[in-house]
Amino acid sequence: MREGKRGKLHEYFSSSIGITIKFMHQSMCNDEAAVISGTKLAKQVLKEVQRDVESWISCGNKRPHLTVILVGDNPASHIYVRNKVKAAAAVGISSEVILRPKYISQEELLDMTLKLNKDSAVSGVLVQLPLPDHIDERTVCNAIAPEKDVDGFHIINVGRLCLDQPSVIPATAAAVWEIIKRTGIQTFGKNIVVAGRSKNVGMPISMLLHTDGEHERPGGKSVSVLRCLNVSILTIDETVKIKLTGAFG
Repeated sequence: MREGKRGKLHEYFSSSIGITIKFMHQSMCNDEAAVISGTKLAKQVLKEVQRDVESWISCGNKRPHLTVILVGDNPASHIYVRNKVKAAAAVGISSEVILRPKYISQEELLDMTLKLNKDSAVSGVLVQLPLPDHIDERTVCNAIAPEKDVDGFHIINVGRLCLDQPSVIPATAAAVWEIIKRTGIQTFGKNIVVAGRSKNVGMPISMLLHTDGEHERPGGKSVSVLRCLNVSILTIDETVKIKLTGAFG
């Protein structure tokens, strides 16, 4: 599928998990706050992705197929994977989940990803994180072919994101971008604060917003990434604060 259509699927995966994104515009004289629910916008994205998938197939292309590798018995991981499979089915994308025990070796897991990379029937590959301690997550993420890297964690996709080039964007960051576009919130020229600095969420969101605004992606005058949101330290006018909260189900 084209990047735009694949991106919409990422956004739906993120929003369907129940992500809420808080945008607060603050000035010295007036405080305004808005809480935006990603689940409401997800319904719109769902319909659009359904149409895109139907159009893709009607043109004679193969139905998109997602393969998820789930290692171990982490309850949260199983919930996330179940939601992803449900989201894929809702938009007409086929999927499968490959279950493996927590004691699987890193070599075996890498061999699985290599086979999926070569499988023309597989459109996207996702290895659910976290992985057991004896497996290096970064090595596994980089073993997935960049064009099949649904999570957008491959070093090539991360690098292209940082350089403001077309790439597979991590789902939560893509959802933030989509919410910004659909709600009309202006970020360019403003100071942006991202509460949360994880490599899978806070970092890609900050990179997505740390652009010059010349392309489709949003940009800001400056971007600050905090471990947590501390309003007392913010004294700059025209600040957009982004905080992510998630819920299962």
